[in-house]
Amino acid sequence: MPLQLNSSAKALRRGLGVALLAGAALLGATVGGCTSLPENVNRPVSQALPPVQDGPLAPFARDNGGDPSAASATTARPRSGFMLVDGPQAAYASRLALAEQAQRSLDLQYYAIHADASTGRLMRAVQDAAKRGVRVRILIDDFHSAGRNALVLGLADTPNVQIRLFNPLAGARASSIGRIVVSLGDVGRIQQRMHNKLFIADNTLGITGGRNLGDAYFGLGDAGNFVDLDVLAAGPIVQQMSKSFDQYWNDERAYPVESLVDRKEMDSIRDKAAESARSGAGSHPQGSPSPPDGEPRPDARSAAAFGDSKAAQRPGWDEKPMDLKTVKFVWAPSLLLVDRPGKIPADEQAKEGPSPAKPDAPHGEMPAGETVVEGLLPLIAEARQDLVIVSPYFVPGDQIRTALAKARERGVRVRVLTNSLASNDAPVAHVGYARHRTDLLDMGVELYEMRADQAGLRQALGTGSGVTGGMGESKAMLHSKFIVRDGRVLVIGSMNLDLRSQKQNTEIALLVRSPALSTQATSIVEKSLKEGAWKVERDPASRGALVWRAPAGSGLQDAHTEPDTSASLRALLWLIGPLAPDSML
Repeated sequence: MPLQLNSSAKALRRGLGVALLAGAALLGATVGGCTSLPENVNRPVSQALPPVQDGPLAPFARDNGGDPSAASATTARPRSGFMLVDGPQAAYASRLALAEQAQRSLDLQYYAIHADASTGRLMRAVQDAAKRGVRVRILIDDFHSAGRNALVLGLADTPNVQIRLFNPLAGARASSIGRIVVSLGDVGRIQQRMHNKLFIADNTLGITGGRNLGDAYFGLGDAGNFVDLDVLAAGPIVQQMSKSFDQYWNDERAYPVESLVDRKEMDSIRDKAAESARSGAGSHPQGSPSPPDGEPRPDARSAAAFGDSKAAQRPGWDEKPMDLKTVKFVWAPSLLLVDRPGKIPADEQAKEGPSPAKPDAPHGEMPAGETVVEGLLPLIAEARQDLVIVSPYFVPGDQIRTALAKARERGVRVRVLTNSLASNDAPVAHVGYARHRTDLLDMGVELYEMRADQAGLRQALGTGSGVTGGMGESKAMLHSKFIVRDGRVLVIGSMNLDLRSQKQNTEIALLVRSPALSTQATSIVEKSLKEGAWKVERDPASRGALVWRAPAGSGLQDAHTEPDTSASLRALLWLIGPLAPDSML
């Protein structure tokens, strides 16, 4: 099925760097001053509460055994527990378990939270926690909190729930496009987003990875679903995750929702969502492409009331929380990589660049460089045998390309799994990757591109990543973000290996020194390389032109153009390619 270009949130945001920037100079003077953000905002400072000492989550604060093969100089760091969360059902069930068992606090930090079926059930659990006295803080990047997704902001009406919006756009929330238009005069700032993902319960258990909260991340999207990988963490590292949350929560870029959305506007949003659901408007037709980065437009089944208790009852879907008592953690030394909030200017006049990390932090700050992506450079430089990179948007800048070239000179095998053009939810991002493809192959990097025409998600990224039980046959789109070095060190988080993650968005990741976890992650990706990905090579029979080798046993033929795409899409991207700098993709 040919992939069509669409105009949903992420495509628009990436498009700002390609098309809107060209008109910003002309339009900014006209519309830039129409609406502004509030000044002198009251932001009460709050900090993470201490870990619980008793209750269902308390045992997870203690080291229950290490990974013996992880012994190294870094074992002086306190060990923490980790479990890879592989598959949408486990990803949902683990978050639901944290919400239901939290006794003291819940801290959620996300790039996007969608008002749809799966998230409605999850947010009801968060509301229930608040009603039993749990302090809830929710920090959301502001870019997607418009239209129906603004319904999430209504949770702030619940006692014990506080919501803040990071790096907000000015203007009413009726339309994402309208907010972008009135912000064209500030296009540089709105290009920069908080991409971090955290779900922390009682400062004791925490989840991070690539997933936002929404149907397309939990295998429930009608047209497309994201293949992702998370990690559930326990022990001391969670307190560092909480420290990171506090830095963002108390930053001047985080606005309490009540300073941006008054009750009249919130009531209007609820009324429009209910009316849309009653009339059936807003549904997306079966088979149409999912909006980028899991920004599905909720259909009438889930949009009427964000808290509809039956919204997520779909065939094969299990809403049971994970039984945390059965979780087998791997205990190993770790490091938290996190960008400072100051990477995003507080306003267009403050462009001093990213704030450096504190090198003297005792457990879990940046090891080198000023950003998460730059912090990965030493990891690549230390590779001696094997480097596995999974990045849905792979647009390496000069530093990453140089690091990969030097790794190849040392004889390191480098394998990269990224999206094909057909599986990429933001096709314009593929332009930046495609322009470097030949050079990467020539330096000896092995490139794999995920197939979009999966019969389901089961084959997309290992056996656990699939949707089972007849939940539909949506297009699979890679969204996992992790690196494995020499089978001993795993980095997993929100970052892509692209200049947007390196220079603009804020990111977070966990670096874990554990052969056991590294082996698990490598096994997951190697299954995908064999069964669910095209291998891109130079074709000697075609004078070195690119050829996409079909997975063995797939029944597919090798392709000599971008597989499963239309000529019109390929032509369009060829035309806009020269206008799309890597830094804006």
